[in-house]
Amino acid sequence: MSGQQPAAGPAAWTGAELLAIAGLTPLSTCDWPGRLVATVFLQGCPWRCTYCHNAGILDPRVPGVVPWQDVRDLLGRRRGLLDGVVFSGGEPTRQAALIHAAREVRASGFGVALHTAGAYPAALRRVLPHVDWVGLDIKAPARLYDAITRRAGAEPAFASLRLVLDAGVDVQVRTTMDPTVLSVADVAELTAQLTALGVREHVLQVVRPDGTTSEYRAALAALTR
Repeated sequence: MSGQQPAAGPAAWTGAELLAIAGLTPLSTCDWPGRLVATVFLQGCPWRCTYCHNAGILDPRVPGVVPWQDVRDLLGRRRGLLDGVVFSGGEPTRQAALIHAAREVRASGFGVALHTAGAYPAALRRVLPHVDWVGLDIKAPARLYDAITRRAGAEPAFASLRLVLDAGVDVQVRTTMDPTVLSVADVAELTAQLTALGVREHVLQVVRPDGTTSEYRAALAALTR
């Protein structure tokens, strides 16, 4: 953490101050479809996805650089102009303080959205009652999951999908099409599986090589030779 505290002092803290925040985008039109939002990027992720372009915020040992008070101040200035706050990452559900931040944002009159890959189903279950929209990354059919996440990822991800669907929260499931792992047939298989599970909105995203590792960029380039 940055060590900075809100002007009101520790007695006014809600718990959100414990968030390790890697970055803050004051205005986004694409992180929550149809909404104008501020996006808070939380530090740390347990997975090391092949195509990740946010490598700088993966290490959970790295302290945050944006104090929560900056988010509070932004919302105070943008009341009536912003629809809500998106918590992204990294993997935001790895931080226990997320639930306090979501409650505070809601209590301030703003909507709350969450970008997650579903790595921590138990944490997701706790925060879902305080979330209005979820962008959930489902990366591959279960048999190919570990080739993308490079960790054991399928079981928690699909458990998280079930949680979100059962909760009735508005959700968009997204899949980044990694051509080094996924074929067209694999993506079609996943879409059919998600439809059978009750997913209504499955968005396919094209890999962006910028910000990825040199090894991954080379692997992408090799596919076009």
